[in-house]
Amino acid sequence: MGPDIALRWVKLAHTAIWAVLAGCVVAIPVFAFQRRLEVAAALIAVVLGEVLVLAFNGMRCPLTDVAGRYTAERQANFDIYLPLWLARHNQRIFGALYAVGVAYTAAAWWAGR
Repeated sequence: MGPDIALRWVKLAHTAIWAVLAGCVVAIPVFAFQRRLEVAAALIAVVLGEVLVLAFNGMRCPLTDVAGRYTAERQANFDIYLPLWLARHNQRIFGALYAVGVAYTAAAWWAGR
């Protein structure tokens, strides 16, 4: 398999994983609003796992390093199929949404006690 094909596979995997995690982040407050706090908590834990992976890897996805083996390009979206603006601001956008979702879930839990 050539480097172009390998890079496409890495980008595809990275994008699929990102979509699942982004979906989790968006779904957290939805489940909290529905009072399905156990589902919201499970999604919080899934995303927390990714946060820990990023934290232990210098706030970089390990797939970025894998993609870097197959290209010299280093734009923010060289390793994922996202628009450049979203790839640049991904952690800030979804980090803020995650924090809001966690806070909302905590408030819903506290209110239901």
